[in-house]
Amino acid sequence: MSATSDDPRLDAAVTRVEQELGRLFARIRVSWREAAATVHPDLQPLGYQVLTSIATGKATSASAIIERLQTDKSAVSRHVRQLEELGLVESIPDPQDRRARVLVATDLAQEKVTIARARYEARIADRLRDWSAADLDHFVDLLGSLGS
Repeated sequence: MSATSDDPRLDAAVTRVEQELGRLFARIRVSWREAAATVHPDLQPLGYQVLTSIATGKATSASAIIERLQTDKSAVSRHVRQLEELGLVESIPDPQDRRARVLVATDLAQEKVTIARARYEARIADRLRDWSAADLDHFVDLLGSLGS
C-alpha cells in the first residue's frame, strides 16, 4: 500500500490527523510529567507510568510492567527501585505462589496517584464536556480501530 492516495483531500486529511496526534501525544507527555511531579518532584514520567501500572493492579511484576509499557528491563528496574526508595511501592510475597514476589503500591502512593489522576481527568473532562455522548462513543470507536 502506498503512503499517498490518488485523492489529495484524503492525503491532506491524513496529514492533519498525524499532526493532531503528534500534538495530542506531546500534551499527554506533559500531563505525565505533571502527574509524576504531583506524586514526587524527583519522579520521572516513566516512573509515574510504572507506579500507576502497579497501583491499578494492571501490572504487579517487572515482566508484566515491561510488557504493558513496552520498555526495557533496566528502565523498569531503575524506576521500581526509586519507587521503593520513595516509599511508594513494596515488594511482597505473592499470595498465589509464596516463592514469587509482587509489587504493590503503598497507601501513600494510592493517595498521590488519586490526586494526580483527579487533576488529569478534570482537564480531560473540561475539554470534552461540550461533546455529546454519541460523539464521545464514536470517538472511542475510532480510537479503538486506529489502535488495532
